[in-house]
Amino acid sequence: MSGTWHELAGGFAIALSPLHLGFALLGALLGTAVGVLPGIGPAMTVALLLPATFGVEPTSGLILLAGIYYGAMYGGSTTSILFNVPGESATIVTAIEGHKMAKAGRGGVALATSAIGSFVAGIVGTLLIAGLGPRLANFALAFGPAEQFALIVLAFTVITNVLGEDRIRGLASLCAGLLLGLVGIDAQTGAARLTFGVPQLLDGLDVVLIAAAFFAVGETLYLAWLGEHAPVAVASRGSMRMSRSDWKRSWPAWLRGTAIGFPMGALPAGGAELPTLISFGVERRLTRFPEEFGHGAIEGVAGPEAANNASAAGTLVPLLALGVPTTATAAVLLAAFQQYGLQPGPLLFQREPQLVWGLLASLLIGNAMLLVLNLPLVGLWARMATVRPALLHGGILVLATVGTYALHRSPVDLVLLFTLGGLAFVMRVHDFPVVPVVIGALLGPLAEQHLVRALAIAEGRWELLVLRPIAGTLFALAALTVLFSGWRALRRRMPAKLTAEPGADAP
Repeated sequence: MSGTWHELAGGFAIALSPLHLGFALLGALLGTAVGVLPGIGPAMTVALLLPATFGVEPTSGLILLAGIYYGAMYGGSTTSILFNVPGESATIVTAIEGHKMAKAGRGGVALATSAIGSFVAGIVGTLLIAGLGPRLANFALAFGPAEQFALIVLAFTVITNVLGEDRIRGLASLCAGLLLGLVGIDAQTGAARLTFGVPQLLDGLDVVLIAAAFFAVGETLYLAWLGEHAPVAVASRGSMRMSRSDWKRSWPAWLRGTAIGFPMGALPAGGAELPTLISFGVERRLTRFPEEFGHGAIEGVAGPEAANNASAAGTLVPLLALGVPTTATAAVLLAAFQQYGLQPGPLLFQREPQLVWGLLASLLIGNAMLLVLNLPLVGLWARMATVRPALLHGGILVLATVGTYALHRSPVDLVLLFTLGGLAFVMRVHDFPVVPVVIGALLGPLAEQHLVRALAIAEGRWELLVLRPIAGTLFALAALTVLFSGWRALRRRMPAKLTAEPGADAP
């Protein structure tokens, strides 16, 4: 282990050169700026800028791209918190409590805990890459299709039993999301499903389009329908800095989010959506202030944001140690390595130690840069929420429309955007939660893919899915989540019945 830290110290000598510091700063700035734009996530940004690194030596080019990756993870939380418009799918969960905090005049505090949590998770995650990367990559190989399916089932139980008070409505919303996830070509049979003869639907519905429809368009239409009764965003009151109570409630959530996000980011399931969702469920279960959830609980921002950035670090574990990309962004980064004639894997640490350790050291430096860049801008970002509602809602619709059109430059996407936005409006009017729809559309195709593969391996024997140790444990946790949630609901009703019965018998 001492050799690891010695190598990392050598990496700092490389990363602290003026040239590499400049590339790290440029990547952080570009990533943060792009992260606030709906529809253009880190994968697309890295892919667009990949040709610009052709003439740059490998270490500098990879430092630039890694800075963009981390910066986009930071920036995506800004519009989620202030306008309920996720910059990308990984910040969907952040919007749940973050936007409530902004409406209550605590947008600056929400942005601060997001930035600091991202910094903590990024630093810890990068140090874990250096110290435990190869070991965690080997553990990740133990997650086959059965384990990945079980993990998603656990996430679905969290959605229906944690998000929202009415579990029937939550389950209905989740089923609607799963239905949206079925649109497109069936990967197993090649048959078109729910496309209605529209060629543009053969590739399925982009989750960013769905998120923009349900969070941006649907929410804006709902607020317009409420008219003068709509809740008005309150200007951030007092200091933009976190209070002692905010710190006390945030730091355990940061650590728990990091502990959840990093190993899950290293799993072949990939992505930050699942760990952020599970982190939110954990924080809601463990909080000492359950009455604040649904009204702007700071733990609901701190935990998911830490999980988001920790998973971004975890994604680099299988990429660097095994050469296996687990997300779209990791796949683009793998292409960046290959354009320089490098193949990530166990031998990369031996053949290109200066590149690997310089890259890891630059990630630590880049996280510090991002914190310095983001904290001074908290007040400026928070004031954006107090813009006149008419201008604000119009701007959100324009931003969502432009971001959605940029996905594929297809008018069909715009029709889908406002059609699904109308559905979201109807759901909001009738008190159906919209978050399960987006999560269902995101994880449903993955669940189907992993289930089909697991059953193929098990030759159609369902019981073998439960008999696998890791998968069985995850299924048991899902069952316990349902039972515990039902027990709590029953316990809440029992005192009311007990107090009502004596009164009913009274003369």
